[in-house]
Amino acid sequence: MKEQIAKAPLYEALLKHRDGSPISMHVPGHKSGEGLDDTDFKELLPVFSIDVTELADTDDLHHPEGAILKAQQLAALCFGAEETHFLVGGSTAGNLAMILAVCKQGDSIIIQRNVHKSVIHGLMLAGAEPVFVMPEIDTETGLPTVPALKSIKEALHRYPDAKAVLLSTPNYYGMSTDLQPYADAAHLAGVPLLVDEAHGAHYGLHSAFPKSALQQGADIVVQSTHKTLTAMTMAAMLHVRGSLVNSKRLKHALTMVQSTSPSYPLLASLDITRAQLDCKGPGYFSKGLAAVEHFKARLQSAGLPIRLIGDNGISHTAYEALDPLRPVIYDSSGRVSGYMLLKLLSNQGIWAEMADERHVVLIFGANTELDTADRLVDVLITIMAQLDSNHGEAEEAVSMAAVSSIGLAFASADPVQAPFRIQRQLPEDEETEQVSVEKAAGRIAAEMIIPYPPGIPLVYHGETISVEVIQVITGLAARGARFQQAELAGIPSIRVMKRKNEHNKKVQV
Repeated sequence: MKEQIAKAPLYEALLKHRDGSPISMHVPGHKSGEGLDDTDFKELLPVFSIDVTELADTDDLHHPEGAILKAQQLAALCFGAEETHFLVGGSTAGNLAMILAVCKQGDSIIIQRNVHKSVIHGLMLAGAEPVFVMPEIDTETGLPTVPALKSIKEALHRYPDAKAVLLSTPNYYGMSTDLQPYADAAHLAGVPLLVDEAHGAHYGLHSAFPKSALQQGADIVVQSTHKTLTAMTMAAMLHVRGSLVNSKRLKHALTMVQSTSPSYPLLASLDITRAQLDCKGPGYFSKGLAAVEHFKARLQSAGLPIRLIGDNGISHTAYEALDPLRPVIYDSSGRVSGYMLLKLLSNQGIWAEMADERHVVLIFGANTELDTADRLVDVLITIMAQLDSNHGEAEEAVSMAAVSSIGLAFASADPVQAPFRIQRQLPEDEETEQVSVEKAAGRIAAEMIIPYPPGIPLVYHGETISVEVIQVITGLAARGARFQQAELAGIPSIRVMKRKNEHNKKVQV
């Protein structure tokens, strides 16, 4: 069995096809990279050489019978699923598909409010009505995690016709909780637990990591294999287990959201990733875990005010585990914000994953070297020394927050919200107007406001904008957050629905 697992059937099929000196009379037009070998772009030639199309010996993602089917079956064995589907559109494609698989027009689904925008888009496409459940807020960091178990149970009690429970864990900061009680609650109600586990593809593969969602009873799990494992960007997997999911509907949904011209290099990278995991086992992560521990030890010995979340002795009620490969740092002295620290790191050639007002998220890979950890600490030492010498002048208006403000956007007296259908189409321009953020409180949003990363909408179109959300948006914009709305790049403003009397007056004229 080990010999079989050690193979990568799709990757090997692509190499065999390439080495057979085929004459391409099919797409893609680059013809395995013809003409690249004597150009400045020749570094891409190995990738182009296996970038083919659906042929008899390369299989078809939308109707796998050969190499792709074998690769997916081996992936299912590796990750503990009954079925695994390869995704070439990232976890976004998986999130869309799993919602379409369980929800029809008008169906309700219980969902934690702080989800990726792709989940919101899935609701729009399905015409489903989310029962949003507000997340727990970590007291140390102010960051939202998953909803309390009692809130999910209350939602299931209030809305017994809901078709599923959808959670997103771990969050961008590597915080996760035990999902087994959530799975038990969903299954007791006769519905599946769907999990967006985009940031936890490595979970359950080493004793140092938290258990995976599949290991804790989830029915559909979407993982970004490219985020924390070794697949290429956009390569992801969707895992299925149990009898609560209609396999036929799920496969149909996947054909709707996936390209009919999937990238074979992306698919092969998923196959290779699984083969590496099966060949090396938990030892595959030894180097990366050692690098993280080395980083932590050196950081502590350096005597810097840089701290790691979870290391200050505060008890945590909003999460139960942290991702060991995802250290999240912050300046405990309060001199430099997360956004500024991110910028200072990039100025020194260290490109971190993301930042908020206070924190910077670092992601170590399975094969990160000790030298990389040393370089990271050396740069942090340099940055803090420069701040000392400048006496704080490096950042003119440090608007430091004791905790992240993101959690304020999800504050609510009742954690279980009434069902609400998010319209599939944006409103017409004549129905909307642009107003300053300060004047948007109480108005109905005509667009989603999404700080990116992490890509979680603070408000979606059709939702009434709260004072708390306004505070979060203005605070983030002032401190340098990036939004996926052009209007927020300069003077903060939001597109809102016109008040009915104003719109009617214009129509009459």
